[in-house]
Amino acid sequence: MEVSILSDDKKLTVRAAERAMDILLCFVTEQKLGMMEIATRTGLNKSTVFRLLATLEKKGFIKRDPATEKYQLGFRIWELAANIDHSNDPAVLFLPEMERLRDEIDETISLYIRDGNERVRIQAVESMQAIRRVAPIGARMPLSVGASSKILMAYLNEEEIIQQVLNDAAWIQDMKLETYVEQLKQIKARGYAISIEEREEGTAAVSVPVFSRRGRFVAALAVSGPVTRMNKIQMLQFVPILIQSASQMGRMIVEE
Repeated sequence: MEVSILSDDKKLTVRAAERAMDILLCFVTEQKLGMMEIATRTGLNKSTVFRLLATLEKKGFIKRDPATEKYQLGFRIWELAANIDHSNDPAVLFLPEMERLRDEIDETISLYIRDGNERVRIQAVESMQAIRRVAPIGARMPLSVGASSKILMAYLNEEEIIQQVLNDAAWIQDMKLETYVEQLKQIKARGYAISIEEREEGTAAVSVPVFSRRGRFVAALAVSGPVTRMNKIQMLQFVPILIQSASQMGRMIVEE
């Protein structure tokens, strides 16, 4: 069995298992994929993908549609998901409050966490307005831009921030590190971050942190929408409402 040592975290990893997980992760953003599409996404050769798909299919994690010859997640994935403990999952716990918040301000509400050098939208409730911010759950975005990214970064210590910037290939190269760190300190001091068309043209957002009752950083809560409705004045009016909701969410987290 092929085993490799990852120099960055010193943990042993089984190469075949890593490759199988990479194949499964291809289905985070797509429901059905052909074998060549999977090979392209993973960077693996066709024969390796074929063998791993055969194993995953045999175990029920992948199934193949004979009509289209495309693959999709199998029922074994859902069996595992059914046993996830959601008792302290922010995406589940905070959903009712996010829906209430959406109803109050009628804009799209999102919840983000940091995963490595990306932010991940783990929950979203879209506005009911005809023109609204579409927020797919599971979407991954760079940490270099956006209100929620700034909140996720602001509550790291300075050394972690510097390492994050240095290791992020998507970082905006013309931004000085000192300027960015100072900006994050200001965001942390005032407790919110605003972005206007930083990541996506025509879209604005304001975000605040969610802390547990013991002060542990949990997630970034954000409201986003078109710039035609969300100018800076409007977003500043949203800040106290967001902070109140974030406080309510934090009280839902149970800590031992």
